[in-house]
Amino acid sequence: MPQKLILVTGLSGGGKSTALRALEDLGYYCADNLPAALLPEFAQQIKSNPTRYSMTALGVDARSPAKDLEGIAAWLKDLSSNSLDSQLLFLTADSRAIIKRFSETRRRHPLTRDKDSLPQAIAKEVELLSNLKERADWVIDTSDTNIHQLRRQVWNYAGSDNDAMTVVLESFAFKRGVPQDVDFIFDARILPNPFWEEDLRELSGRDQAVIKWLEQNQSVNGMQQDILTFLKTWLPEFRHSQRSYVTVGIGCTGGRHRSVYLVDRLARGLGADYGTVLIHHREMQL
Repeated sequence: MPQKLILVTGLSGGGKSTALRALEDLGYYCADNLPAALLPEFAQQIKSNPTRYSMTALGVDARSPAKDLEGIAAWLKDLSSNSLDSQLLFLTADSRAIIKRFSETRRRHPLTRDKDSLPQAIAKEVELLSNLKERADWVIDTSDTNIHQLRRQVWNYAGSDNDAMTVVLESFAFKRGVPQDVDFIFDARILPNPFWEEDLRELSGRDQAVIKWLEQNQSVNGMQQDILTFLKTWLPEFRHSQRSYVTVGIGCTGGRHRSVYLVDRLARGLGADYGTVLIHHREMQL
């Protein structure tokens, strides 16, 4: 199997860092903000160590000189001709969304100069990266996409040519809304809630005290086994139907105790026999 390399680029504020973290979850070796001039040298390192760099993702942005950015397309073509599966992922968004994101984070756009406004810097970056966007194997417009949706899009893209299916197990809080892009939802709110135990309230479903408390309850164990049996029964059918991606949501009231515990236990129960299993605890990342 050839080594895989995904070059991640796009507009500042478009979601490159989120995309790289999503690829890291899939087992990619990731490096961000790499100067474009260093790409050929880095590629040599990748090819010389196929075990460590079997899957690599590199982030490049518009801070590299224009002449170095212009050479990326030819560099990717050369990699592909040398048995290295290379792809270009481009993240973009409309100026309205990017301006809002920079305003919220109070970060400075990398192309901003003393005389340039933020809209002017965005326009310059759009022009500077236009050729790479045209060359891209996949373009994601994140204008109306949150970070959770973007992570799933990247997971789906990067795993789309794998034989194994990707299974995402996500814990969430019903009070913050149900995830929109899940295939199955299981409601853990009927289970005993550690929140009402003062010593456990500030902990999570990953803390040993909460785990021990939940494991002592028969209904918790019963729900865990029932969900695991369901998944083991039906996930193979999804894979046989050429489905590459399935998302399972486990919800409770606050999304920090029961749902977190169940997701971790289900991931352990599935193991590697049902595809690549990814864990996402939505409320614990807020």
